Amino acid sequence: MRVVKRLLPALLIASTALGSAQAEEGMWTFDHLPARQLKQQYGFEPSAEWINHVIQSSARLAEGCSASFVSGDGLVMTNHHCANTCLTDLSDKTHDYFHDGFSAAEVSKEPQCPGMELDRLDQVKDVTGRVADMTSGKHGADYAKALQAASSVLTKECAGGDATHWRCDVVTLYHGGQTALYRYRRYQDVRLVMAPDQDIAFFGGDPDNFTFPRYDIDLSMLRVFEGGKPVHTPFFKFDPKGPKAGELVFTSGNPGRTQRSLPASALTFQRDVILPTIIGVYSTSEGALWQYSRESKEHLIEAQNTLFGVQNGLKSLSGTVKALREPGVMEKREAEDRALQAWIDADAERRKIYGEPFKKVEAALAIQRQSYVHDFAIARTVHGLLGDAVMLVSAAQERQKPDAERRAGYHDAELAELEAEISAKVPVHVDLETMTLALGMTTMRQMLGEDDAAVHLVLGTKSPDERAAELMQGTKLADPAQRLALYKGGARAIQASTDPMIVLARQLQPVLDVIRNRSRDQIEAPMHEAQGAIARAQFARAQAEGKADTLYPDATFSPRLSYGTVKGWQDGAKTIAPFTNFAGMYKHATGSDPFRLPQVWLDAKPHLTLSTNLDFVSTNDIVGGNSGSPVINRQGNVVGLIFDGNLDSLAGDLYYDGERNRAVSTDTSAIMAALKTVYHADALAQELEQGHL
Repeated sequence: MRVVKRLLPALLIASTALGSAQAEEGMWTFDHLPARQLKQQYGFEPSAEWINHVIQSSARLAEGCSASFVSGDGLVMTNHHCANTCLTDLSDKTHDYFHDGFSAAEVSKEPQCPGMELDRLDQVKDVTGRVADMTSGKHGADYAKALQAASSVLTKECAGGDATHWRCDVVTLYHGGQTALYRYRRYQDVRLVMAPDQDIAFFGGDPDNFTFPRYDIDLSMLRVFEGGKPVHTPFFKFDPKGPKAGELVFTSGNPGRTQRSLPASALTFQRDVILPTIIGVYSTSEGALWQYSRESKEHLIEAQNTLFGVQNGLKSLSGTVKALREPGVMEKREAEDRALQAWIDADAERRKIYGEPFKKVEAALAIQRQSYVHDFAIARTVHGLLGDAVMLVSAAQERQKPDAERRAGYHDAELAELEAEISAKVPVHVDLETMTLALGMTTMRQMLGEDDAAVHLVLGTKSPDERAAELMQGTKLADPAQRLALYKGGARAIQASTDPMIVLARQLQPVLDVIRNRSRDQIEAPMHEAQGAIARAQFARAQAEGKADTLYPDATFSPRLSYGTVKGWQDGAKTIAPFTNFAGMYKHATGSDPFRLPQVWLDAKPHLTLSTNLDFVSTNDIVGGNSGSPVINRQGNVVGLIFDGNLDSLAGDLYYDGERNRAVSTDTSAIMAALKTVYHADALAQELEQGHL
């Protein structure tokens, strides 16, 4: 009951943040919920028990998705695409679980997902004051080092010497205006229970991605074990009837990142430099992966998950760029920045407290503008086994330092997670790894030029293809036992290693250190200071104007609650209904990719009620990271599963449009029908209905 006691007073407090919420806008932290707005709009006031139930029944996948417990025996519901890595890793030459799906005959047959971690929130602590005390009077590099030290102290205290079971994250909210310490219960034995065919999980493929109407069952079922047995946890009851049009629904999840309160200058840099650079590289990767996947069935199995992620990222990032280029968007943000600075300047005391933070942001961006493309190009090579090698070299280097001086990710409280990642028995596909490594090196050479020192360091006199093949043929890092031995051997083992990946990582380390230190000391630290001042000024002005309860924080891949209603929208003269059904799915099936239905669905058509709701949209405020979030009703029962947003929601990183932004979910009525009638997964359906095995 620790969470209940902690959160109860928060029901009387509205969120103090940077974005001003209108209607159903906002991704609210659980300790600062918009209680007044909910009561006024819907006559609903969440009790401490309701909040606690939602927190303890929700979960997060460390790879970047949300999830929820849906039975008392550790059964977890999330999206198919959130389990893609697991499905790919468990596949082999004869089984393509990514494409063909998977269903365990019984609990004892549920295979462990390699390297997967699931976290459940245990407590949230406001540590703003402690961080402020530890960084007081410091600037630039000193400020950055003080933040590192603060993170070390806080995470060590939080984990209490048991980092295996507890994950502790220092979360910066409101871009530095507040700092919170989140403690999660860590589970590292996550097993695959069921996943449908890719052709129904992603029916419509890339053409339908981020659109509606949709006809997908983007579902996977996992189970969390501990000590060889399913864990027993609080859970959401599964409502097989789904929601009704106009019904109030909530989304409990972990939205990844929004930029709704970033200064205009930072958004301009995103629009003009960062996003076009990433999109260009992703476009090249998409072509290479597409070609690779067409070379053989084995290559298709190896590459399809990565290709899916790249294509999804391309569409999402392109939507963000489009939103940033919409008329009036940047002008509005610039006007807001000028207005806040004018409010600061209007009072001598305020000017003394907050200064000129927007000028500090611009100064940091000037440095980033000079180095971004160079640093990004080098970073493109550091992935896969070379990324593992760099991590091993960094771990050896950082662990020689006092904990307070180490970089994030290498504090004592984080080493259990690091060791688990290093030793995870994730299969390495040599051909795919060689191709992507060569592509990264090619990209680096194209971006930096053949005379660049880093290019010479990485390639020597060889071509990217030759160098990648040489590294992959000579390395033993594909073996988890080898990686773990190097990790446990520390600096001595790393220095003695002749593994070519480790040798290259040692050579790259000074270059990467320069990049990291420049980013930390000259960009991140002053940006953190400046945006913290902006946030505090926003808070003070909002309180003075009586608007503090309409403000909320930007997303940070930490637990949030959004609320909304099941509702369609008007697209010009066209009315978009809130629900699709099985009949619509069969109507859209052409028999050819990406509108091909699996044979089991064609066979099941006579036995299904075609009017059953399949997918629906709601006004819930979501972004990437919300994938796999449960949609719950007033009673705290799950009625849907978030898997996407519509095209208009791609601008959700920057702003929320209540008229057009929609979250897209699979209806629980469709999930139950699929389990019972299509896949004959009777035991799983029964577990959902009963809430236990």
